[in-house]
Amino acid sequence: MNADLTADPQTLNKPRRGRPPRSEREFIDTREALIRSGLEVITEMGYLSAGIDAVIKNIAVPKGSFYHYFKSKQDFGMTVLDAYGNFFAHRLDKFLLDVTMSPLSRIDAFVRHAGQGMAKFSFTRGCLVGNLLQESALLPEDFPEKLKAILGDWESRIAACLREAQQSGEISATLLTQASPEQLAQIFWSGWEGAVMRAKLFRSAEPLDQFWAYFRRSLRS
Repeated sequence: MNADLTADPQTLNKPRRGRPPRSEREFIDTREALIRSGLEVITEMGYLSAGIDAVIKNIAVPKGSFYHYFKSKQDFGMTVLDAYGNFFAHRLDKFLLDVTMSPLSRIDAFVRHAGQGMAKFSFTRGCLVGNLLQESALLPEDFPEKLKAILGDWESRIAACLREAQQSGEISATLLTQASPEQLAQIFWSGWEGAVMRAKLFRSAEPLDQFWAYFRRSLRS
């Protein structure tokens, strides 16, 4: 079995090596553990560099058993991407739906939390989606559409928050004659992913804060 998670399609039809799980519960638990490990590995290394050894390093799963849980590297990567998209959407909702704060203050809180999260892991982890966007030209054909769908979902959440900011007077009325909340949300995520990559490079949350401070000011201009 190839250490870089690449499987010959013909080998997938042969009897799988390794000990199968003893029960459905064990199967589910092990599969979820592999997904969690994949989230960590791909967020740090990217999809193309991810290998079985790195994924199973802290999990008691024989290397030969990996394909009992995922039929291919592509299947594994898409599952991990789905999991990350759902996780991050839930994280966004935690901040953007907090009605105890004004709309833009909710994004303030999200930005602070993101910087703290990156610092917790010494800026070795950024955004899994951002990592895959850099590799998009080399990814399997299903990945780009999935990435677009996840970004669209995140954009809709920021757009809804910006629309509330518009209604509460936090955003310049003049600005909204030039760009809709949806367009502003697209600009936000384009800038945000770049800021995350810069934060990893400089091992500092300052690029996140700089980007949001500039974007926030532009909403009042």
